[in-house]
Amino acid sequence: MSRIGRKPITVPSGVDVTLNNTVITVKGPKGSLSRELHKDMKVVVEGNVINIERPSDNKLHRSLHGTTRSVVNNMVSGVTEGFSKNLELVGVGYRASLSGKKIVLNVGYSHPVEITPEDGIEFEVPSNTKIIVKGIDKERVGAYAAKIRSVREPEPYKGKGIKYEGERIIRKEGKAGKKK
Repeated sequence: MSRIGRKPITVPSGVDVTLNNTVITVKGPKGSLSRELHKDMKVVVEGNVINIERPSDNKLHRSLHGTTRSVVNNMVSGVTEGFSKNLELVGVGYRASLSGKKIVLNVGYSHPVEITPEDGIEFEVPSNTKIIVKGIDKERVGAYAAKIRSVREPEPYKGKGIKYEGERIIRKEGKAGKKK
């Protein structure tokens, strides 16, 4: 049995969980999230505890058990605490700035790149080489961070580009490293 799927989810005070057939809605101090879960997964809400149960030991049900529990847990923690991803710009002249809600990136192209956030996503630029993507939906925060990173992915020779904070870029030797 799935170790993750068996763990109960404790719902903090101030968070309201509503279940309507396969659609679960979680409302909290930071906002509201709604998601349709797989029809076979059984979600049991008892007071301030949520349990996820699977109908059989079928391979599909086993794979969905832990995933469903993680998705619901991320919804509960998203509406209470929120999620954030930190990005760093590495390179001479690479910088980011905030223009209203949009983020403007100068990363070595002939033009600045502008990225506009969707509803529920916020950008912060504490310094001109750091970007923080914040939101209550973990999936969308990660997708937006990946979208910003894809503007100029880190290259393996000098390590220049946009990378996640703490990400280790595997470096390659240049042409001079091949001499006999």
